[in-house]
Amino acid sequence: MARPVLAVESDNSPGGSTNLIQGKKLDCCSEQMKSKALVTAKHEKPFDFLQAFYEGVIAGGTAGVAVRGGGKIIWKGLYSGLAGNLAGVLPASAIFVGIYEPAKQKLLKILPDNLSAFAHLTAGALGGAAASLVRVPTEVVKQRMQTGQFASAPSAVRLIIANEGVRGLYAGYSSFLLRDLPFDAIQFCIYEQLRIGYKLAARRDLSDPENALIGAFAGAFTGAVTTPLDVIKTRLMVQGSSSQYKGMIDCVQTIVREEGASALLKGIGPRVLWIGIGGSIFFGVLERTKILVSHQYSKSQKERITKHE
Repeated sequence: MARPVLAVESDNSPGGSTNLIQGKKLDCCSEQMKSKALVTAKHEKPFDFLQAFYEGVIAGGTAGVAVRGGGKIIWKGLYSGLAGNLAGVLPASAIFVGIYEPAKQKLLKILPDNLSAFAHLTAGALGGAAASLVRVPTEVVKQRMQTGQFASAPSAVRLIIANEGVRGLYAGYSSFLLRDLPFDAIQFCIYEQLRIGYKLAARRDLSDPENALIGAFAGAFTGAVTTPLDVIKTRLMVQGSSSQYKGMIDCVQTIVREEGASALLKGIGPRVLWIGIGGSIFFGVLERTKILVSHQYSKSQKERITKHE
């Protein structure tokens, strides 16, 4: 009589062994991926609004003054409004980049990678809207001084308020936004997207001359496509209390009717040249200053933490 045999199910077949080994490998890979994800999450730098705002304000103000103070050749008459313009450049540029940087960083964190251009466009528009509160009065004073209406910036501000009220300092505000919001959004979007593409191709960080070159192209291109908006903005701002134009649409219709459509492109050559030069200086100084300020900020934070410990 044969001895009874206890049947036990087991996966000892060659295929079963392979599946078991593969399963263990998959579990191991899964655990490794989880570990890497945890490490990445721990080391991922959290969004710090105050740091981004601080760095943006310092870098923006520095870059703005560099462009207006050193990037423009001061010719008598042509830049008679430079002093008044400089007074508003530092706060306007500081506000713009101070809003742009944290908005950009936050949007890039919450949006997928394929919408980075939208993040840059939106951040540029937000920065431009905030900076317009300072930019518009500065631009009005500069334009009036360049046309010989006033001798100095303080007298221009005083007389504009006396004759036209505070609203006079914001003459052409809607047309200014019509020009500057698209300009800021397009310029910074082109600049940032070109930097991203360049860095991916070069597989390294960009040098200061490379940032300046990309900034020059972004500025020149944006300056060209927004020239008609600049013409409309300038006409509305310099009309003063005469109210030659009833609004933007009337301004466009009057210019085209009396001077032809080509008048909307007046000054495109000098505009492209100056904005291209200004873009190279602005973005070159901006990126370098951001790096320096970021290093200094991180160093001070580490020293503060060490001191408390």
